[in-house]
Amino acid sequence: MKKPPVKFPDILIIVIFAALVFLSAYSAYMKPHGNAQVLIRGDGREWVFPLGVEESISIPGPLGNTVIQISNNKTWIDYSPCENQNCVTAGLLSQESQWAACLPNMVLLMIQGDGGEDIDALAW
Repeated sequence: MKKPPVKFPDILIIVIFAALVFLSAYSAYMKPHGNAQVLIRGDGREWVFPLGVEESISIPGPLGNTVIQISNNKTWIDYSPCENQNCVTAGLLSQESQWAACLPNMVLLMIQGDGGEDIDALAW
């Protein structure tokens, strides 16, 4: 059997599809951190830092102090007095709407940006 020749509309559809895939991946993974902020909640208070700063923050909680680091456009929970250490093993956060929480010590760490998504928008 002979294969039918490739037609111009077929090539055009493939090129458009490839461009859409590239643009989607770029906007999802390569978005600049221009206005990204680190939001920290704990002890009935809230702290906000730009993602681009170099900071070490100690947040008080019922079990003691939770230490949060911000460096190289990433943030993470460096130390927590809780037993299970799930918050510490959550790792580095660098993208908008990523979050980590130390539930026993009642501390929340989240990255916010221009997209306006909140943590509840991800859960639903």
